[in-house]
Amino acid sequence: MTQPTVHRVVATAAAEEFIRLLSEQHGPLMFFQSGGCCDGSSPMCYVLGEFSISDTDVLLGTLCGQPFYMGAEQFGYWKHTQLIIDVVAGMGGMFSLDNGSGKRFLTRSRLFSDEEYMQLV
Repeated sequence: MTQPTVHRVVATAAAEEFIRLLSEQHGPLMFFQSGGCCDGSSPMCYVLGEFSISDTDVLLGTLCGQPFYMGAEQFGYWKHTQLIIDVVAGMGGMFSLDNGSGKRFLTRSRLFSDEEYMQLV
């Protein structure tokens, strides 16, 4: 029997619907998990290529086919955690495509079980 695939980042149904809407409006997208500063720790959504990814950024996975990244230092703290991207009412990050839509992306999380984490390493 095949083990289920464990993902570092997943989206709720509401977030998937919002991602599809934004990609219809803007084309291919990319996400970067903000680590603080101006927009707190919000998942930021950009048109693909409009945010510079460095060699130290980590590709956590994809949401609806759109890549999702996090900085390596932040990943060191979150590597045992699954990010669950949701969408709620509110204002998005200043530079994120969700800004001004009346909705914003929100990161929820849960710790991986030991068994799940072993599938990732």
